[in-house]
Amino acid sequence: MDNLTPQAVVDELDKFIVGQSDAKRAIAVALRNRYRRQQLPPELAKEIAPKNILLIGPTGVGKTEIARRVASLVDAPFLKVEATKFTEVGYVGKDVESIVHDLIEAGVNLVHEERLKEVEGKAEGQAIEKILNYLVQQMPFQNRRVAAKSSGQNAVQAAESPDVVPAQPMMRTRAFTRAEKLRLRRERERISALLSTKELEDQIIEIEVGGEIEKFEAILEYPGGASAEELSDSFSDYVDAYHSYHSRRRSRRVSVREARRILTREEATKLVDMDSVIEAAVARAQDHGIVFIDELDKICGPRAEVGSDVSGEGVQRDLLPVVEGTTVTTRYGPIKTDHVLFVSAGSFYQNKPSDLIPELQGRFPLRVELKNLTEEEFRRILTEPGNALTKQYAALLGTEGLTLSFDNSAIGKIAELAVLMNERMENIGARRLHTIMERVLEDISFNAADHEGENIVIDASYVEERMASLVKDRDLSRYIL
Repeated sequence: MDNLTPQAVVDELDKFIVGQSDAKRAIAVALRNRYRRQQLPPELAKEIAPKNILLIGPTGVGKTEIARRVASLVDAPFLKVEATKFTEVGYVGKDVESIVHDLIEAGVNLVHEERLKEVEGKAEGQAIEKILNYLVQQMPFQNRRVAAKSSGQNAVQAAESPDVVPAQPMMRTRAFTRAEKLRLRRERERISALLSTKELEDQIIEIEVGGEIEKFEAILEYPGGASAEELSDSFSDYVDAYHSYHSRRRSRRVSVREARRILTREEATKLVDMDSVIEAAVARAQDHGIVFIDELDKICGPRAEVGSDVSGEGVQRDLLPVVEGTTVTTRYGPIKTDHVLFVSAGSFYQNKPSDLIPELQGRFPLRVELKNLTEEEFRRILTEPGNALTKQYAALLGTEGLTLSFDNSAIGKIAELAVLMNERMENIGARRLHTIMERVLEDISFNAADHEGENIVIDASYVEERMASLVKDRDLSRYIL
């Protein structure tokens, strides 16, 4: 954060998001204020609350993307939720406290992945050593005269045989002679050289793995209003199931390439101290976490009724303590939300921000209105960002040996049609570009294999040809676009 001044944050956001400078500036300042708070004495820092932001604007103009990009920029735990998914405590639906549970989970996953990368080099070395041992046991020795017995099975495999010898220690009825030890050492060196040059990537071997490389299906639930004792019991049951699952070992037949990935991950997991991961994740979630609450306008106003007994105002009141700062008990310990940055958003077509309950309005002091995208901004979205749609489609079709490009007239025509369709139908912002691009490139994508080696240039006439029927037929375009 030392070098991430507000201007630097805006510059980074400009690489992926076109326009909306007011929203970028507001969130960049909020981010910088976090850094400034951390430079203050602890007794003063704890008194400074984050300035939460309310983004007002139609869908598809960049609200979610701004919050997501900022979180990735500072490696902060990020969570996106829809306000309409929650109900008042005691009713069917998600409890608002699940926001905190999900945020700390995101923090643990984030820190865990960082720690895995730190030990990746050492873990890969240990994994390669394991693979080497498996290969020595299972690959045929050149001119080998050493007979080994294992449970009555021959541990030597013919080179041309597709079968694999199980990964188990070689048991002998007598000790190796000096000559045999020398041959084994030379064979190990030979296989190690082949492994280092990746000449054995497709060799099938059998390895033993633990449960940690496969998905753990148990679910940890937090019922609304549960006591600390009930949460503790639920967590204990979850931990017991977790350890039982991960203590199991099983054999798998995989290629050397896949074995390297699996065993590297397994060895890295063993090297990571989970206690330190949790400690760091809790601190990061509390001081750097970002929660994006979408569809806030759907739970305000007189018609925001979720059910016969569940009101949008009730959801707002449940959200209030989480946003203004509270302590929630999670399986990683108590988590404070006092300094979590909350960014909320909504179109507010039918309702106004003033329709929110006053207490919640006060917790979002910064309000930014995002503007509808213009034709010129659609042009820029198609070409300028690092993840521009034209670049994505060119890369995708390039995997088929086809070179795809768009001239300026095609870019202009697609932008023009996007504005037209948004005016005729529901305004979905930049998402309209996805539907138009899919329609324009449908035939090319379907027959890409037949155009291998060709250089295809999309121009305005091609776009018009593909879109002509939909532009003329408003009823049809309503269903297609």
